[in-house]
Amino acid sequence: ADRVWGAAYRIEASKVAEVQEYLDIREINGYSIQYTPFWPSDRDLPSIKCLVYIGLPDNPQFMGPQDPQALAMHINHSRGPSGENAEYLLMLEQALKGLGKESGDEHVQDLADRVRMIQARTPKEKVSITENAVVAEAQRTGSGRDGGHQEEVEDQYSKKAFIGSSPTQKHGTN
Repeated sequence: ADRVWGAAYRIEASKVAEVQEYLDIREINGYSIQYTPFWPSDRDLPSIKCLVYIGLPDNPQFMGPQDPQALAMHINHSRGPSGENAEYLLMLEQALKGLGKESGDEHVQDLADRVRMIQARTPKEKVSITENAVVAEAQRTGSGRDGGHQEEVEDQYSKKAFIGSSPTQKHGTN
């Protein structure tokens, strides 16, 4: 079975409503709230029930499978309210690797490698015809540089922002 790596955070009871309100605003446009078991990487610890935000196919913002190169070009030229999508992707890649020796994600790694190759060969001010087409489509659909809907890069069924009942941050799978 596939594993999805992440981190679970215990939120102080007095802060749960505030944190969930913030996450609902940040994540709700493309994600659905779900509860899922989370298994710490320390197999001696029990699973934790966590709130997660998951991009599901029935969500209107769900785009389905994408051509990896076109997606990498879109990521490289897109920006949301939280910043550059390429920066988010590269930070996500590093964060996933930092969770443990088995924690990498092939899809995220492939996209990050493609974005780095695009950045290495294409100065910011010189955009290829293909990349212009991707940017134009992003602007047309409202998901480009102007802070549109696709703020962050996620895998098809990615899971984020775990709110759990663990005593400390836990690294593991869910």
